[in-house]
Amino acid sequence: MTHAMLKGSNVPLAATAVRAVLRWTPGQGVPDVDASALLLGADGRVRSDEDFVFYNQPRHPSDKVWRLGKKRVTGGLSEGSTDTIQTDLAGLDPAVDRVLLVASADDIAFKHVRALRILLYDAGAGEAEPLAYFDITPQTGDETALICGELYRRGDVWKFRALGEGYLNGLEGLAGDFGISVDESEAVTEPTTEASLPQPYPQHHQPLPEPATQALPPQAPATHAPAPQPFPAPAPQPAYGYPPEPPRHQPVPQPSYGYPQPAPAHAPPAAQPSYGYPQPVAPMPDPNFRLPPQGPQFLAR
Repeated sequence: MTHAMLKGSNVPLAATAVRAVLRWTPGQGVPDVDASALLLGADGRVRSDEDFVFYNQPRHPSDKVWRLGKKRVTGGLSEGSTDTIQTDLAGLDPAVDRVLLVASADDIAFKHVRALRILLYDAGAGEAEPLAYFDITPQTGDETALICGELYRRGDVWKFRALGEGYLNGLEGLAGDFGISVDESEAVTEPTTEASLPQPYPQHHQPLPEPATQALPPQAPATHAPAPQPFPAPAPQPAYGYPPEPPRHQPVPQPSYGYPQPAPAHAPPAAQPSYGYPQPVAPMPDPNFRLPPQGPQFLAR
């Protein structure tokens, strides 16, 4: 019987090994979803970074939890694209108290993922119907990682609980909350293909010899005669904002005929009498001076 689960509900598991299948509907603009698992102790944290099973570390060192990889499935409840985590419940270390089943979408919000569902199968039952499934609806749609559900111990019994808890800071933030040491320089990233890795030089690689150069005969030192100047050098220009300097040999303009001549700019000053000597006296008028005869218009009547 297949259990259709609601958020927060749980179901006991009689199977000793289970496959947790994440399924979504592919399409244009729909990202791939990656399945991951974290093995937690009784304190709710991982014991070491090895307890994180994801695309860069697809198998736990104990060989009890591993990632099966992605498939395209047609028909049945799991039709669509899938990624799967398988867990050997009976063989898990007793120190492992819970196994979180996680979905991430390479830091893309889950509002772009259509029809996300987790299905739980009995790994020893072949192609039987799933034991349970849970349709995951993100709370806000902006989550970039989700805890879809968890496998947990209750005494000697394993159970599965539907969760659907979201994280806004992706798989890196989710893993860090449970004790995974995330180095910013080696953040969780998609697996790198071999072609994209830098290729080392072969051991027999040697630097190429420098090409031989032929020595040239010595040359006589060249003399550098000054180049002839076909035109005189231009006169220096005045500084911006100042009036240009007048030409040195420009003639001084002459006044018009009949007007008094201007005094020379540099005329010598008139001789001054020495200090303390009497000043020169103007000459007295001649008492015998008479005006010349005047015309009739000037005679008194």
